[in-house]
Amino acid sequence: MVTIHPVKKALWTIVGLLSLGMAYVGVVTPGIPYSPFVVFAAYCFSKGSERMHRWIYNHKIFGPFLTNWGEKRVFPQKMKYFMLAMMSISLIIMSFTVPVKGVVYTGIFMVLVATWAWRYPSSVEEYDRRISTGRKVGWFNNSF
Repeated sequence: MVTIHPVKKALWTIVGLLSLGMAYVGVVTPGIPYSPFVVFAAYCFSKGSERMHRWIYNHKIFGPFLTNWGEKRVFPQKMKYFMLAMMSISLIIMSFTVPVKGVVYTGIFMVLVATWAWRYPSSVEEYDRRISTGRKVGWFNNSF
């Protein structure tokens, strides 16, 4: 077992807490995604705090997402629609406050992110169906 210096553990835990805070902000704020912050927080907690790592995997909102993403690369359909709604709201707000060029570039980036997300299965059943028929789970291959 690798032992991590206590200062490094504390730093990992602090960064994990900051990322978790951003995830909570992302849940309620249009335009800020929560999923990458949750995944990063889980990674940080795995390095810094076993207790927080267990807590985030048992969290009623974040836990199922982390478990399904980590094991089967499942990106829930509800989250995909929520992501599209938040992106659309953000673009509408930006269209009133940002130059057109910025809105276009942001819109292109959002389309790429949405396309990436839609490539992944929306449920464990869809994942199992893809595996049984030999289809790819995401863009590359079925190994993680």
